[in-house]
Amino acid sequence: MHVHGIDHVEFYVADAHQVAAELCASYGFRIRGQADAADHRSVLLQQGDIQLVTTAGLTDEHPATAFVAAHGDGPATIALRTDDPEGALTEAVAGGAVPLLSAKPLAEPAPPGQVRLAAFGDVAHTFVAPGDLVSRFVGGTRTPAEPLDMLDLLDHVAVCVPAGELEPTVKFYEGVLGFGKIFEEYIEVGAQAMNSQVVQSPSGGVTLTLLEPDTTRMPGQIDEFLRAHDGAGVQHLALRTDDIAGTLRTLGARGVGFLSTPGSYFDELERRLGHVGLPVDTLRELNILVDQDNEGELFQIFAQSTHPRHTFFFEIIERRDALTFGSANIKALYEAVERERASHGAGMSR
Repeated sequence: MHVHGIDHVEFYVADAHQVAAELCASYGFRIRGQADAADHRSVLLQQGDIQLVTTAGLTDEHPATAFVAAHGDGPATIALRTDDPEGALTEAVAGGAVPLLSAKPLAEPAPPGQVRLAAFGDVAHTFVAPGDLVSRFVGGTRTPAEPLDMLDLLDHVAVCVPAGELEPTVKFYEGVLGFGKIFEEYIEVGAQAMNSQVVQSPSGGVTLTLLEPDTTRMPGQIDEFLRAHDGAGVQHLALRTDDIAGTLRTLGARGVGFLSTPGSYFDELERRLGHVGLPVDTLRELNILVDQDNEGELFQIFAQSTHPRHTFFFEIIERRDALTFGSANIKALYEAVERERASHGAGMSR
């Protein structure tokens, strides 16, 4: 199968319109339309090539209802864009993918774009053709806040899985979807540690970072995510911009908070990397992390989680030709998460 990229990410939520309004107010998404059915209500949001859907179940039978009860609001479906959704679905099922059937039998076979395939935890994939999503929504809904045009595309999805499930999850993406493993890292943050592997579609359009706790070390933030989320799930979505400094200033003015980094990180920056593409004073002011690979530079920062369980959050990332993730940045990012976790107290409630 040929997967071009991520078409959209669907969030299962308790209130579709409320979450959509929050994403418009904070991150500048615009509402493209809404879809109402007997068992669910959905809102379509867009900025650049990023499409997000918020869906609330209206009956006990809709999968969003059980998802929210178990995990709270969060990403539940990652839709993969392909020119042949039916062929991709057939190939994936033949390769071992498991369709998730709704409790209520369908009166007729569902379109490929509505057949959810189990991926990890309660998160699923669907296959959709370019433009199919918009056709399912009715326009005319007013965007409740001034939209932005600063976030361009979905750079990657970060996933937390329980200990022992990293390798099987990687094998699923390799064997069923034809992805390749492009990066792996063992990340130590104080007394805790995690294993990370990155899988990517042959087109380069879909990238997932998979994280698993090292249970031989002290329990840490990945263990905490798995407990608070009640199993495997999406930890963050990385939203790409071509002007990270301007984007952070704009989002900050709209109330988005970001994680901080000790001044010593920036004191050592030029010694470690030499000249970088943004002034160090700007990086320090905005807490932007920077790293390099053989192709270019990478700038990134995690937003503060506003999820009631402190699980899901967004990342803002700018790539100046860099293709990888930067080993130093990965450690620094998760050290920032640990400082944020400590500020809330290690025992975050569900």
